[in-house]
Amino acid sequence: MHMTSVVLLLLLITAVSRPVARLLHVPLPLLLISCGVVASLLGLGIEFDPETFLLLFIPPLLFSDAYLMPLRDFHELRWPILLLAVGLVIFSTLVGGYFIHWLLPVVPLAAAFALAAILSPTDAVAVGGMIEAEHVPRRFLHILQGEALLNDASGLVCFKFAVAAAMTGTFSILHASSGFILVSVGGILVGIVLTFGFNFANRILSRHGFDEPTTQITLMTLLPFAAYLLAEHMDLSGILAAVSAGLSLNQSRVFGSAQTATRLRGSAVWEMITFVFNGLVFLLLGLQLPDIARQGISIANKAGDSAWSLVITTILLTCVLLLLRLVWIFLVSGAHDLINKARGHRGGSVSLMEAAAMTVGGVRGAVTLAGILSLPIAQNGASEFPMRDLLVTFAAGVIITSLLLAAVLLPALSRSLRHDGGEPANREADDVRRLLALEAIAEMERQSALVTKQLDETATQQRAEVTAALIAEYRFRLRLLEETPDEKRHEDDIHVTTMAHRDSALARRRFEAALRLHLLRTERKTLTRLRQEGQVSDETERLLTHDLDLEETVLSGSARALPRHLDHKDEPRISSPLFYMG
Repeated sequence: MHMTSVVLLLLLITAVSRPVARLLHVPLPLLLISCGVVASLLGLGIEFDPETFLLLFIPPLLFSDAYLMPLRDFHELRWPILLLAVGLVIFSTLVGGYFIHWLLPVVPLAAAFALAAILSPTDAVAVGGMIEAEHVPRRFLHILQGEALLNDASGLVCFKFAVAAAMTGTFSILHASSGFILVSVGGILVGIVLTFGFNFANRILSRHGFDEPTTQITLMTLLPFAAYLLAEHMDLSGILAAVSAGLSLNQSRVFGSAQTATRLRGSAVWEMITFVFNGLVFLLLGLQLPDIARQGISIANKAGDSAWSLVITTILLTCVLLLLRLVWIFLVSGAHDLINKARGHRGGSVSLMEAAAMTVGGVRGAVTLAGILSLPIAQNGASEFPMRDLLVTFAAGVIITSLLLAAVLLPALSRSLRHDGGEPANREADDVRRLLALEAIAEMERQSALVTKQLDETATQQRAEVTAALIAEYRFRLRLLEETPDEKRHEDDIHVTTMAHRDSALARRRFEAALRLHLLRTERKTLTRLRQEGQVSDETERLLTHDLDLEETVLSGSARALPRHLDHKDEPRISSPLFYMG
């Protein structure tokens, strides 16, 4: 089959996988992997280049996760995230490496360290397909997401040092430590510098009128690839460069002042990119599994073992990695509790269920597969990595085993996690909606007092009626935010019936559309101010900005559809934005 046909077929499978997963109540990652296995057994094949895979899929996915990461929560959870993303990787690499060498003496110690290092990174994307975000505490999800953002880089750096030690036979702790810091910090700086350059170029283009959505979205799409390629060219961490670029772009809020169309289209584009790329990642994993399994069985047969010995060893290795993760979580929680008590703060040690869910949630995924497949092979006179095929088999086995365990255990464990009386993000959004509604009412009262004196009696009465109706509507919104769902549904029906009798005179409609647009801009300015003052998280700001953008798009379209043949006496006589509608 031609490569173009293969790619189109994979895209088709990805597109229909989500509704099928919902119908079958199967975790989406497992369904995609199963589809890949079936496609491979039916003869569908695609050449897997690990370097191309890392370049094409990992930077945009990590960049998107970093851009959407709530910065306030990330800052509050920075120490648990860093201890898991860096400390746990080093802990798992050292202890896991010695265990693998003890369990499989034929595997050299350096090669065992390489396998343990590449098995350390977790895949939060896989976890997100197995649990419903609204049913688990946000702290739980944010820790897993933040850990996955950073431990890919730390795991790959440890993996590269272990591979170099295995191929050269030399290893220096001092050199490895200094190299780790240099590669990590350098990658972060590359992402920050490129984001600064992107923001500068975006401002220059906007200042000269080249601020169309297609240009800005295209530049943003290229940013993670540019950060990754530049960092890798400088022998730095390309993954950390992509992550820091996403976090920096989020912090800079460069799209906060962009056109409404840019924000809406950019959001849709990135949702499609992340959906398609996530699906292709697991499909490619499934396509590789049959060949990897055949290689593993062949190795076992040559060694006089059965395929079951590989399965048992894989399960044992997965259990040891999970045990190390569980021990580290309790160590971090205990240390954090002791520090809080020493400072006189209230202790908050992790419960057994929370630790178990966090442990099972640390599944392995795409980075592990790409990393292990990048091990050197024998070609052009170069020697092959020691026990390469065996390590690839075990890595693939651990990925599948961890995914299966998470699919079986994580939904039940997540339902038992402690909740804090509702969704904090929704509560904060409702609080901000109240503030925005109050600000809109105050703005209408201010504008009404300023401009009505400049109009004739008829126009003044029309505008006063429209303003009064909109003030009543915003107060109705305030009541909705304070009532129960049943009360909201009942009053909403009454409100729709009442609003249906509004006067449809053309002058009133134009004035109402202009007033609504002005109020939306007032709400957006208030929301930006609250975000700058730290009263609103970036996650809530993004949610409410999206709602305001959608409402503004609908209003702008309705306003453009209104006829323009009003009598001269009905036209606004001032240039206030309250009355202007272009």
